[in-house]
Amino acid sequence: MRERQILDAAVQVFAEHGFHQASMDEISDAAGISKPMIYTYLGAKDELFVACIRREAGRLIEAIGEAVDENLRTDEQLWRGLRAFFEYVNDNRASWTVLHRQANIQGEPFSGELAEWRDRAVALIAALLTRATAATEQPVQTEQMEPFAAALVGAGESMLDWWIDHPEHTADGLSRRLMNLMWLGFGDMVQGNRWKPPS
Repeated sequence: MRERQILDAAVQVFAEHGFHQASMDEISDAAGISKPMIYTYLGAKDELFVACIRREAGRLIEAIGEAVDENLRTDEQLWRGLRAFFEYVNDNRASWTVLHRQANIQGEPFSGELAEWRDRAVALIAALLTRATAATEQPVQTEQMEPFAAALVGAGESMLDWWIDHPEHTADGLSRRLMNLMWLGFGDMVQGNRWKPPS
C-alpha cells in the first residue's frame, strides 16, 4: 500500500518536473510519507525512478496482453492491442511521460529499463504475427518478424509523441489510423504476398 502511494506520487512529480528537477521532498509531500520511509521502501531518487519505469512499463504491457485474445483473428488481436496501448496512455499520461519522454533522455540505467519494455512489446507483436503466418504457404519465423514488430512499436511511440501536442484526437481514432497504416502491409504478408523490387 505505501509502496504504491510512493510510486503514484513519484510518477506524477517526475512527469511534471523531470528527473533532475524533481525533489524527494516534493515526492514525500505528494505521497504523504516521510523521506526516510521512502528511502527505506524504494531507495534514493535514481532507484525510485527505476522502480517507476519498471512499474509503468509492466502495467502497459499487462494492459496490452489482457486485450489480446489468441482465439481471435490476427487483425482483431492487433487492433485490440493497439487500442489498449492508446487507451492506456490516454488514461495515464504521466506514466507515458515518465516512460518515454523522461527515461529516454536520462541515459543509463534508465534508458536500459525502457529498452527492456520495448523488447517485451516487440516480442509480443512478433509472436502474434508469426502465429498468423503459420498456416500459409510461406510461414515466417519469429526472428524474421521482429523487425516488423519493432517498426510497429516505433510507429506507435512516434504517434503518441505527436498526440501529446494534438490532444484533440481520440485514442480510438489514432488506433484506427495506425491499424490501417500497418495492417494494409501486414495483412498481405500474412497471406503470403510479398513485394519485390523491379528486376
